Amino acid sequence: MAEPFTFVVDGGGVLRLAPRRSEHVVCAGGGEVLSAGEMSFCEESGRWVVEEVSNQSTGYCPDVSSWPAVAEALDGIGIHRPSGFTHEVVFRRCHSCRELSIVREMDFVCVFCGEDLPRERNVGEPG
Repeated sequence: MAEPFTFVVDGGGVLRLAPRRSEHVVCAGGGEVLSAGEMSFCEESGRWVVEEVSNQSTGYCPDVSSWPAVAEALDGIGIHRPSGFTHEVVFRRCHSCRELSIVREMDFVCVFCGEDLPRERNVGEPG
């Protein structure tokens, strides 16, 4: 419990946890997911609660809009949670070099080639 867990919410809405350095795709058994990221817990008043949760998963690159699936999975097992991701990660694929980038501080510039990244989500685009 000293460090965050890798998590996925699988296609059936089930929350799956694995040690932090586990691959999200392995945690999901290679299947599709509704969300993925990292999650940490703390104990409050004798029960476990989610302390921090992000959508940071370069295996699945979930959009911040995947939060409702996380909330529903946690609510279904009675784990208290925040109202949204405590750390939101924005993923974009560069049209020039095709590399995946994490947008930091709303700076939509590819860290690999310096080209502008699209403002709209494009991670799932073919090619």
